[in-house]
Amino acid sequence: MDRLDTIAENIHLSFETRTKVRDKALEQTRLLIRHCANAIRAIHREDQELARNHLRDAGELAHDLTKNAVDHPDFYYAGYTQDALKEYAEAHLTYALINGDSIPNPEELNIEAVPYIKGLAETSGELRRRCLDMLRRGRSEEAERILGDMDDIYAVLVTMDYPNAITGGLRRQTDIVRSITERTRGDLTLSLRQEQLENKLQAFEDIIARGQ
Repeated sequence: MDRLDTIAENIHLSFETRTKVRDKALEQTRLLIRHCANAIRAIHREDQELARNHLRDAGELAHDLTKNAVDHPDFYYAGYTQDALKEYAEAHLTYALINGDSIPNPEELNIEAVPYIKGLAETSGELRRRCLDMLRRGRSEEAERILGDMDDIYAVLVTMDYPNAITGGLRRQTDIVRSITERTRGDLTLSLRQEQLENKLQAFEDIIARGQ
C-alpha cells in the first residue's frame, strides 16, 4: 500500500500541475481575444497606434501560449487555444490588409497553418465592414481595393480542398466568405451606379445653369 500511496501522490502532483497550466492558458486566451478585439476596433476607428499597442500585447500572450506546445500539446491544441490564436491571426491580417501593408505569414506570427488560415477567412467579415464604411464616406476607390482583397482571400481559400479533420472545418468558412464577398460586391456595385447617376445629374444641372 505504501507503493500505491506514492503512485497516488505523484498523480496528484501531475494533475495539480496540469490544472495550473490549464487555468493559466484559459486566462491567457481570454486576454488574447480581448486584445485582438480591441485592436480590430481601433483599426476601424483608424487609431493605428492604439491598434499596434493591442497587437503587441496580444503577441506576447500568443508567444506564451505557443510555448505550451512543448510540454502540454493537448492544451495547445485545445479548442479555446486554437480559437484565440485564430483571433490573433485575424487581427494582424485585418491590420495589414486595411492599411495596405504586406500581410504576415504564419511563421512571422509563430502560429500553425490551421488558426492562420481560419483567421484569414474571418478577416473577410472585417473587410466587408471596412468596405461599407468607405462607401459611406465617399471613398469608393478604397472600397474597390478592399473588395479586391476579399476576392484574393476567397481565391486562396477555395484551393484548400482538404478534409475538415485537416483544416478544422475550413470548408464551411469558405462558403461564408464567398457569400460575404458577393454581398459586398453587390453593395459596391449599387453604390458606384448611384454615384455615377449623381455625377451625371450634376453635370446636366451645370449645363442647364450655364444655358440660363
